[in-house]
Amino acid sequence: MELILFFKGMFCGFVIAAPVGPVGVLCVKRTLQLGLMVGFLSGLGAATADTIFGFVAAFGLHFVAEFMLNNSHWIRLVGGILMIGIGIYELLTPPKEKGRRKPITINGMAGWYGSTFLLTITNPITIISFGAVFVVAEAVVSEGDLGAAWSLIAGVFLGSALWFFSLAGFSRLFHHMIDVKGLRVVSRASGVLVIIFGVVVLLSLTDFARRTFGY
Repeated sequence: MELILFFKGMFCGFVIAAPVGPVGVLCVKRTLQLGLMVGFLSGLGAATADTIFGFVAAFGLHFVAEFMLNNSHWIRLVGGILMIGIGIYELLTPPKEKGRRKPITINGMAGWYGSTFLLTITNPITIISFGAVFVVAEAVVSEGDLGAAWSLIAGVFLGSALWFFSLAGFSRLFHHMIDVKGLRVVSRASGVLVIIFGVVVLLSLTDFARRTFGY
């Protein structure tokens, strides 16, 4: 039973992480510019946030889920502003020439990890979809079964991390094909895309979006 829930958790983590969004864009951009480790570290921030959603599902913390859904308006507002802010930063930060990058620091790692964690934990799409994914996968834990719960949580983390490692690894294959001008294009494009994601999230708060799309 625990092994089955572990693989169901992997499936849920992978599916939740897989849609191309602001975190995926940043993961690709940072891998191309700063290397595989930085790209994967960025993905781990998102995987940690996905694991928190898995924790909520595994332990049946309905009050947490209800709080997040009932306050989705504020979560979207914060998430949209964060996306736009990070997008502007990425857009305005020039890429470093190959061989002239600054050494990786603790502060840098914390920034890469923390930015994607915040983007994911405040992403309304992730918040809304994680419940549906767990239901479809029938990833249900019996009350009081701690072993099964932790197996599910571990699976979610591993599945999400596996997606981002694969994404970073695939992006790394193209690193040698891109020069400084190409990196500049990637940097600007990623910044613009993240800003667009943020604008879309903020637009979802409007009365027009509520009437049209049922937000």
